[in-house]
Amino acid sequence: MDNGANNYRRFLDGNDEVLVDLIEPYKDGLILYLTKFTNDVFLAEDLMEDTFVRLAIKKPYYSGRSSFKTFLFAIARNIAVDYLRKESRIKKSPLDEAHLSLAEASLEQEYIQEEKRMAIHKALGRLNPTYAQVLYLIYFEGFSNNEAAKVMHKSKRQIEQLIYRAKASLRTELEKDGIEYEE
Repeated sequence: MDNGANNYRRFLDGNDEVLVDLIEPYKDGLILYLTKFTNDVFLAEDLMEDTFVRLAIKKPYYSGRSSFKTFLFAIARNIAVDYLRKESRIKKSPLDEAHLSLAEASLEQEYIQEEKRMAIHKALGRLNPTYAQVLYLIYFEGFSNNEAAKVMHKSKRQIEQLIYRAKASLRTELEKDGIEYEE
């Protein structure tokens, strides 16, 4: 059982002080993840807060069949989808550039890396939102295929197909911009 799960169990047992310990390790990742849905970091922050409010007030059952992080991201995803349905506006959202790192090299290499990073950011913004979501979960948040499947309410096989199609779509978008795709 991971630390988030332990803290959640302690919270459910009546220790309200551990709620801070639940929020701190996950808030930034949730904001970046939710920004993908909303294309608005301030709205993403509100949805992140709603996620923890739901966790604190409704106290959903955590079975332990997945990591606590997967459980939490699934709640956040459901809140974002509900919000977007309510607002009747689904937007494509690029991934935040903060997760793409610059190679430590010479100034020229850093410039080239920055150009590539901007091209990838733009290309991800043009992808189908589902493709961008699966790439974000797998490559930026480090989720396994099974964990991503649970967050996205898909089967493992569907996730594998989505990853394949998302990579192909990203490759096409990068090639349009004259960028060589690297696996």
